[in-house]
This record gives sequence, C-alpha cells and structure tokens, in this order.
Amino acid sequence: MGQAGCKGLYQSIFDYKTEKYVIAKNKKVGLLYRLVQLAILAYLVIWVFLVKKGYQDTDTSLQSSIITKVKGVTFTNTSELGKRLWDVVDYVIPPQGENVFFIVTNLIVTPNQRQEVCAEGTATPPLLSWQSESIPGATCYEDSDCPPGEPVLTGNGVRTGRCLRAENMPNGTCEIFAWCPVETRSRPTKLLLSKAEDFTVYIKNFIRFPKFNFSKTNVLDTKDRTFLKSCQFDLKNPYCPIFRLGSMVSWAGSNFQELALQGGVIGIQIEWDCDLDKAPSECNPRYSFNRLDTFSENSISSGYNFRFAKYYQDAAGVEFRTLIKAYGIRFDVMVVGKAGKFNIIPTIINVGSGVALMGIGSFFCDLVLIYFIKKSHFYRDKKYEKVRDLGVLDGLAESSQQAETPEAEYEEEGSGLPEQPEAQDGGGGQKGTGFECPQLPESRFGHLGNGKVNAKQLENLQTVEA
Repeated sequence: MGQAGCKGLYQSIFDYKTEKYVIAKNKKVGLLYRLVQLAILAYLVIWVFLVKKGYQDTDTSLQSSIITKVKGVTFTNTSELGKRLWDVVDYVIPPQGENVFFIVTNLIVTPNQRQEVCAEGTATPPLLSWQSESIPGATCYEDSDCPPGEPVLTGNGVRTGRCLRAENMPNGTCEIFAWCPVETRSRPTKLLLSKAEDFTVYIKNFIRFPKFNFSKTNVLDTKDRTFLKSCQFDLKNPYCPIFRLGSMVSWAGSNFQELALQGGVIGIQIEWDCDLDKAPSECNPRYSFNRLDTFSENSISSGYNFRFAKYYQDAAGVEFRTLIKAYGIRFDVMVVGKAGKFNIIPTIINVGSGVALMGIGSFFCDLVLIYFIKKSHFYRDKKYEKVRDLGVLDGLAESSQQAETPEAEYEEEGSGLPEQPEAQDGGGGQKGTGFECPQLPESRFGHLGNGKVNAKQLENLQTVEA
C-alpha cells in the first residue's frame, strides 16, 4: 500500500457516517408506524417493567426448611382392634414432621399373624374354600403344580409342595409357609377415622435468599404464647399456618369423606414472591392446594395405601404380629419463590432491548410502503438509488472526454484541415487549395485555441463570413 493509501486509511478512521432518511408523506403508513411504536412501548412499560419487573436483579435459589406437626384425637371400636383411642403417634407417619407426611384415615387389620403353614389366599367358609383366583401362581390341580421352596411372587409366602383341595372341587390352592392367616384382599367400604376431618396441621416454613441475604418465616413474630393455640389460617391471617385437614382437602377440590376412604395425595405449595425494593413486611407467603393423584372410581390404581406391622411376643416367647394396611392422605409440601431488587445492569439491558424493538416498526412500515400500497414503485425508487460500478463510470467519463477533445476528433476522422500555406506579403486571398483564417474578435466567438479549429467550428466561421 502506497503512502497515499495509508494516508487515506488514516484519515478515514476519523470519519463519521450517518444515515440518509426519506420522509414519506403518507398518512396511513405514518399512522401504522405510530401504532406499532405505541404497542411496543406499552409492552415494555406494562409487561417488562411493571409486571415482570425487568429493572430488578432476581434470586431464584431459594433455601427452605419445613417443620410440620399434626394435632387431634379420635376413638374407634372395631372387631379387629376393639376399643381404641387414636392420637398423633398412631396415625401420623413419620412421627417427626417433614415436608412429606402421611395421615392414616382408614385401615384393614389382620391380627395375630404367626409364621406357619396355611393356604395361599383368603379363607372363606366352608373350610378349604379359598379366594385365590386373583393371585397368579396360587391355583393348583395337583401337588406338582406347587413346587416346594418356590415363592408365590404376587402372594404371601413360599410353596410347601402340597395342593390343598376341597371335596368335589377340581382345583385347589397351594399351601405356603407365611405369616398366617394371610391378609384379606378386599377394599375398605367404611371410613374408620371419620373424625380426622377436624385434625389440624401446623406447617412452619423458613426461607432464605442467599444473593440478598434475606430471611423470613411464615409464622408471626410475636411473644404471645397463646397465639398459635387460638388462631387458624385464613386469607386475612397468612402468618398463622395452622390448617384444618378438611379445609385443605376442600381447597384442593375434593371431598374429605371420599378421599379418606381409599386415600390420595394432596400438594401444598407455599410461594414467596418478594419485592425487596419494598419493606420486608410486603413479602408474604401465598398458599395453594391441589390433588396430585388421579382419582377414578373405576380405576384399579386410584387411592393411596401401604402396609406396616406391629410385633409382639406371647408368653412362650413366640413372635406374632398385627398387620395393618393403612389408607390415608399423603401431604407434599413444596416451597417455591424468587426475590428481586433494583439493579442498573438489567435495567440498561431491558431499555436497550426496547430501543432495538423500535426498529421493528420501521422495518414493518418499509415493507408496507414499498410493496403493498398502490404507489409502491414510486416510494421504492425514492428509497433505493441505483449506482453503477465505479470502474465502468470512469471508463465512460474518459471516453467522453476524449471525444470532446479536438485533437482526438481529428485522429478518429483520419483527416484534418488542409495545411495552410505561408502568408504572402501583400496578399490576402487563397493560393491553391489553402486559405487563411481571418482574425476574429475573441469577445464575439471566444478563444479557439492555437489557431486550430475543427470541422464544425470551420463551418460556423464560413457561415459568419457569408
């Protein structure tokens, strides 16, 4: 690169280039442009800044801890258990409250089970008539159908090798070694702990947003020890997190008596949406309740239950147990939230994004202006200038300059003015074919340059002389 090129590059660094705008006097397109700008501006102000608070830095890494306690007692009198008083130790599992806890509302009890041999299935009268058809691998026709030592995978024990059949019955049931008598497989039809609807659940929640070092709890900060014993949750009192069991089920859209019969799952969501630009008292928890399991009366998978046992020993030291199949309501406590606080960086980013969005209006209106209106070709010609290649333009300029030069015109024609003879003393006429060009006033015809004229100028001169 030459010295002139380097100098030009250096000078171009300090050049400022600006855009050229074409103002289109079209009211319809102008109105459309302002409407698009107004819509974008409303989106930025209302949605981005007011609703989504785009001027804030947010923290979604919520740290949370849950403590739950259930209170309530009830009394039952059944043939399996007799008269019994139920308190929180009996019907709350696990006993130490966590974010997931289970409340027993119904039971199927199989008492006095001992490890011995019995028939697979539920014994019903008459003797040796069993309901084993629903247990795959339990039905047999002869002893070979019950290989010893093989477990009944969906049953209750291990086969002994005997097939127990009643008289005049073609098939029977495999004998097993198990906790006998085996559990009944019928579903409950009557609710055992019907008074559980009035039990109360205390849900204490601690939260912390580490980015802003902000902590809070959902319990009112008071020194009154009787506050939690007398209050109950409602929308006007969110800092008393003591919930009635039946109310939570109804808020989830279910009926307590129907849900408690075969069990279900209720989700409790605590949401913290904190605007830390305001006072800490404005950061309040919001509760929502939903049934998480799918319930259908005709579905074989509806409800919620599990089994556990209580073990004892008789006077001889032989172990026996009471098997309990518990139906009830499982509660899942979920805590979500975010906190926001003003920060200049997200504010600048969102403002810059809004300014960039304004360009959409210009782009859209340009499309309408040069493609979709009647005079689009007129606006298109005004907006876009057609420029040929610079090298072609230089060539055309050079050729036109040469054509205008008298010497070039003589060379192209291959002929010129006849050579003028030398001037004779005292003569002013023609000699041979030559002639002399008379002196013309410069003020009238202009300077002809070195006494040379082209053919057109000569013709003009002859016309003047004539």
